[in-house]
Amino acid sequence: MWSRLFPTRATGRINLCWRRLFAMRLKSNEFQSLFTDGLNELAGVFKRNQHELRIAGGAVRDLLSGQCPEDVDFATTATPEEMKRMFQSAGIRMINNKGEKHGTITARLHNENFEVTTLRVDVETDGRHAEVEFTTDWQKDAERRDLTINSMFLGLDGTLYDYYKGYEDLQNRKVQFVGSPKQRIQEDYLRILRYFRFYGRVALDPDNHDPETLAAIKENGRGLAAIAGERIWVELKKLVVGNHAGHLLELMYKLELAQYIGLPPEGDVEQMKRVCQNASDHSPKPVTILSSLFHGLEEVGKMDLRLKVSKEEKNLAQFLVKHRRELCRSEDEPDSLKPFTDFIIDSRELDSQMKVCELLKYQGEAKLLSQLQQWSIPRFPISGHDLRKMGITSGKEIGNTLQNLREVWKKNHYQMDKDELLSYVKP
Repeated sequence: MWSRLFPTRATGRINLCWRRLFAMRLKSNEFQSLFTDGLNELAGVFKRNQHELRIAGGAVRDLLSGQCPEDVDFATTATPEEMKRMFQSAGIRMINNKGEKHGTITARLHNENFEVTTLRVDVETDGRHAEVEFTTDWQKDAERRDLTINSMFLGLDGTLYDYYKGYEDLQNRKVQFVGSPKQRIQEDYLRILRYFRFYGRVALDPDNHDPETLAAIKENGRGLAAIAGERIWVELKKLVVGNHAGHLLELMYKLELAQYIGLPPEGDVEQMKRVCQNASDHSPKPVTILSSLFHGLEEVGKMDLRLKVSKEEKNLAQFLVKHRRELCRSEDEPDSLKPFTDFIIDSRELDSQMKVCELLKYQGEAKLLSQLQQWSIPRFPISGHDLRKMGITSGKEIGNTLQNLREVWKKNHYQMDKDELLSYVKP
């Protein structure tokens, strides 16, 4: 793959101290696909005003991995004020000025948004936020980034700018902090979770961590307590459905991080590893994995209080913890969906089928999961109006009769029609 992306004659190495960059250019189809009318116009504006514009961070990592990035961020030597003047002069609309104090201007061209950020250095950090100062030095901006694989820039001519061996680490599937792990973590403690998330994305070996990195994480784990739950959840929910999720969660427990991120300190790690194995090939939802750590509903509430998960996510976690043992395949008919479809019919909740599918992923019931995903909820053919036409007027009697008929219908695998069911009613 790598020889396809870069000319084989390019052999330059990155030096940590000197600005020796790779003498190569990216020519992949994924890179070329980025050049829409909007990007071409944006590039022209910066070129006319003699300011550099490069692709930054995660998009570079994805392109070097042969992937088309979902989001593309840009970095520039132009200050926010200079960008605003450039865009206004070119008649380009700007939107969402919330990022301006951090150096980000969002331009709208050809129905696309382009986020462009001025090169920055951190002058003061508190573990959550940073006070920044603008610069024109690309290496200083790279130095403030979290991981080497996220610290690269890519010129619009395809030239790779890599000051901290990010490309080499990406080739070797290594995840490392830029410079000192301890320093990078103390600048923003959320980087602990970002380390684990990107490890799952990049590393092939589930247990190839640098000892210095793990020591820095354990030493500074308490800092996660001050990070907003919403920010933690953004990282955690990606981590738990990625590669090596079981290993990484177990490692996070060994490093004593669970108590700071909404997970039970004494979580059922062995059960979690089994559920990861059961569900890994079936695209589980994040809380399906995390629910395996909980011993009871109280721990779901504590997770929600810390992470501010959505109502749907909380309800799913409660459902799984409550029903993971009692709602299971029948010993008499192990291949039958009946216990699960009966539950869905009885619950009458719009998302009950989704919840039961997640339960089957949790339990490792791949065959039943496949069947349930193709099953459509049948419509019960009887209504109260049908019973009133037969002379039943009491609301209580109508309710009881409907329930009895529903049980008959279920026992017959939902195959009975209206006339067959009404034959069971005594006028």
